[in-house]
Amino acid sequence: MECYEEPNVKIQVEHLSKIFGQKTDEAVRLLSSGCSKKEILEKTGQTIGLNNVSFEVCQGEIFVLMGLSGCGKSTLLRCINRLIEPTGGRLSIDGKDVISMDAERLRTLRRRTLGMIFQSFALLPHRTILDNVAFGLEIQGVPREERHKKAEEALQLVGLEGYETSMPQQLSGGMKQRVGLARALASDPDILLMDEPFSALDPLIRRDMQNELLDLHQRLGKTIIFVTHDLDEALKLGDRIALMKDGEIVQVGTAEEILMNPTNEYVEKFVADVDMAKVLTAADVMKRPEPTVSCEAGPRVALRLMEEHGISSLFVVTRQRTLRGLVMIDDVVRALKQSSKTLEGIIIADTPVVQTDTPVTEIISVCADSRYPIGVTDADGKFRGIIVRGSILAALARKGGDLPVA
Repeated sequence: MECYEEPNVKIQVEHLSKIFGQKTDEAVRLLSSGCSKKEILEKTGQTIGLNNVSFEVCQGEIFVLMGLSGCGKSTLLRCINRLIEPTGGRLSIDGKDVISMDAERLRTLRRRTLGMIFQSFALLPHRTILDNVAFGLEIQGVPREERHKKAEEALQLVGLEGYETSMPQQLSGGMKQRVGLARALASDPDILLMDEPFSALDPLIRRDMQNELLDLHQRLGKTIIFVTHDLDEALKLGDRIALMKDGEIVQVGTAEEILMNPTNEYVEKFVADVDMAKVLTAADVMKRPEPTVSCEAGPRVALRLMEEHGISSLFVVTRQRTLRGLVMIDDVVRALKQSSKTLEGIIIADTPVVQTDTPVTEIISVCADSRYPIGVTDADGKFRGIIVRGSILAALARKGGDLPVA
């Protein structure tokens, strides 16, 4: 099992298991013989929390653990920082074996490498917001002035500057969850473990917190393991998603991989009601950006390309494949009649452009309002593709999505 596009493995989990009860040996034997979680519970009274779980999380990745209640996702998260002791398997962080760590090394790992954010806000009601954020640093013995400085910086990161002297009961639910996030960030951990942190929030506040997390992730580049039972939340946040059932991981992949290629009937049913327009991006619906014409070429070259390919518009690019704009056939013919030697003067520079990761839901409205095809560029501004209305309709129809209403 390999990380998606990122070679630097931060967390590696191999054949991890967790059995709750006193007869773990008997439960392990029944597991190896093929008995189900339900059968083992009936025969031994032991509960299978995790069964042979393996995956990798890469540096800077948001890795989502998703599944229904009781599937083992929260148990798995707590095994990573050993709040719950695994029954068997291997677990390493930055190449260091976490299972074999003694109490002192484990405390150091939790304090310096891992930050935990729970569903409940878990704020101390008798402490100010500043002291709540600084609490973990206080436990570590960090001097008051230094820990308050770091706490203030963390509050600024989550947009709560000015609330340092407020008390928890004076804050809304969303603000309290921001305090919890700031408390985790104050110690500057490499990894954030987030256990359904937004599930208790109202939908609008939840959406704001999701956007806040994505913004923080872009700025800080933390490695995040995020637990949720909400598929829409997983699709929005996750670079990759691990879908769990009965203590096992049934599929790991990007949102599109899971939606387009479910490994079994369970996954297929789980994702059956997803609106594909919210999942597909410009990269999924664009056509190859050919032909294009160089901005240094003249109208005669542009007209020949249009005639050869049977098109009435042509995107203009630099030698470095940076998009300059679009030329239309009527303007090219007129420039040719006027003996123009270049395309300057007829390039339409304000054509709509989106990036490869722009969701189709945003592109549909752009497409409806534009007379021209849409250009697609990557994060570096390189021209990567073309989108016309038919491209979106064809992609949604091919992947089982609802066709947009024009």
